[in-house]
Amino acid sequence: MKSLWHLIGRTKLYWGLIAIFLLGVLFSPISSKGHNIFLSYGNLLDVLRQVSIIGLIATGMTAVIITGGIDLSVGSLMAICSVVTAMLLTVEGPTPAVLMGLPMVALVALFIGFSVVRFLFANMEKARLGQDVGRDIRLDNMRGWVLPLIVGAAFAGLLLWFLVPQVPTRFGVMGVLIVAPVVGLCFGAINGILIVGGRLQPFIVTLAMMVTALGIARLTAGQNNAVLPVYTGTNAVAEFDRLRSLVFGIMPVPGLFFIAAIVIYGAILRLTPFGRYIYAIGGNEEAARLSGIAAGKVKIATYAASGLLAGIAAVLYVAQYRQGKPDAGAGLELDAIAAVVIGGTSLMGGRGSMAGTFCGVLIFGLLSNILQLHNINSNLQLVLKGLIIVGTVLVQERSLADLFGFVRWPLARPAPKDGVAERPPPDS
Repeated sequence: MKSLWHLIGRTKLYWGLIAIFLLGVLFSPISSKGHNIFLSYGNLLDVLRQVSIIGLIATGMTAVIITGGIDLSVGSLMAICSVVTAMLLTVEGPTPAVLMGLPMVALVALFIGFSVVRFLFANMEKARLGQDVGRDIRLDNMRGWVLPLIVGAAFAGLLLWFLVPQVPTRFGVMGVLIVAPVVGLCFGAINGILIVGGRLQPFIVTLAMMVTALGIARLTAGQNNAVLPVYTGTNAVAEFDRLRSLVFGIMPVPGLFFIAAIVIYGAILRLTPFGRYIYAIGGNEEAARLSGIAAGKVKIATYAASGLLAGIAAVLYVAQYRQGKPDAGAGLELDAIAAVVIGGTSLMGGRGSMAGTFCGVLIFGLLSNILQLHNINSNLQLVLKGLIIVGTVLVQERSLADLFGFVRWPLARPAPKDGVAERPPPDS
């Protein structure tokens, strides 16, 4: 019996997801044909499509929070990437989006190519010498710098050779799926560099980036452009509409991106040294650094990945709503943090999982869908969501019993005897 309760305690998040799903089924409105609206295939597809954008942002946020940080800028990064995406799709010529995006693509491609080739040569040399892969060795000048630089430049040139011919006309799906996420990656990397290099609090840095990115998005869109519509009728936009379709008629494309991000990042966290470093930094950063982990590089990479996923979410946002907006991601960072916390990730760092985040995002999405199906007032929806978030976190942190005990003790306290009040318990 004890082991059964232990198992239920460890899987309570999944039981909560099942309970919310069953509540949706039991209290769902019935259509004119007698069908359960909540259980309809179209409604469930809509839920998955709607949570995909928040889910992608929450995926990157999970790793950041596990390291003990926070990223308040993801909503603004999604906004600026949505503006870049809309401009690339609809505006011809060297627009601000092109002038900002292509140099970033070239720089990131050069860095990736250089790093990969240098890493491969380093490991080949270590293996040849029979040395442990974890030790540093000095490579000669050709293998250490020249050849990786040539390969990185070639990789950057290849990407630009693909992207530059699209400047005079309009970009297609692959073009925006390269440029927009790279823009988000660069802004996320700046967050990480400021946090690590400046030894600043993540809250302050990402708060400043949230305001800065919002201003850049408005300047890029133009003073009079609150919305950048993505018109239909051109070949580029018609091709871009594929991101709104169903894969094999079963799953929406945004849902596929979300699930793929969860699976890939979850595998990285659980199966790679980089993932173990993330948990170690969140558990005790100083101990991780003393054990030889490059904590600064790992934190920069997590913030860069968060920005990258915000860029992908921006592309899907533009595909879904056919517009880019300088304030498209307003408030999404709070929804993402709420979904991550509901999923069991500790804001103190060192604990969390992508599976928990996936459940947290679905709980958030199903709850919103149930309230909308019953036409609950939008303001009341916010109140109910807030109460459910607090209750879920109390259950996750095993603090609900403590809360009830704290409330019950003053109510059950006996009257004082002979004018002398009874002493409170030691833990109050």
